[in-house]
Amino acid sequence: MLNNSESFSRPPSKQEFAATFRLVSQISFWVQLLLGGISAITLLLASFSRNITTQTSNAGIGFGIFLAIVGILLLCFRVYWAFRYRKLAKLLQTPNSQNHPKREDVIQNLRIGLIVSLVGILIAFIASEATVAIILGKTLAQPQGVAIYQPENVIRSLDIFVMLANVNMIGAHFFGGVTSLGLLYWVEE
Repeated sequence: MLNNSESFSRPPSKQEFAATFRLVSQISFWVQLLLGGISAITLLLASFSRNITTQTSNAGIGFGIFLAIVGILLLCFRVYWAFRYRKLAKLLQTPNSQNHPKREDVIQNLRIGLIVSLVGILIAFIASEATVAIILGKTLAQPQGVAIYQPENVIRSLDIFVMLANVNMIGAHFFGGVTSLGLLYWVEE
């Protein structure tokens, strides 16, 4: 057990870091791609739902959709950045040390990934809050046990799809942020 704790207290060798960096970046890439794909599909479904159903004057959902689109664009960049991590890890594993990226370059790439993830979490969180507020407002506006005759008070699938897209984006950006933060912490020791 003592040997195991000593291995965490010492800085990693370049080969240990490269192997871990490659594995973590591959997992991060696929998890973010999966959650981002789910978010994009649910947002597309929400857009189709919005076009097919009757339009109401609900600016809150439109704002939530706009922020969700911004979050997806940030997530696309983050997925690309996770793919770039994989390339950096491959370069670190090459036998020729002249091809290895500098430690500062790796740290800078990890910091950029962390910042993008944190901004993405913030945007997806604000979008989720706006969507939840709209759904709550619609729920509170409905009298209990009475038929609803006002279409703006009906909770539509659009509302739930937008919420689902934002929650998945929070998860994807969170996973990317944790990945970058963990690797950054490990490389800066």
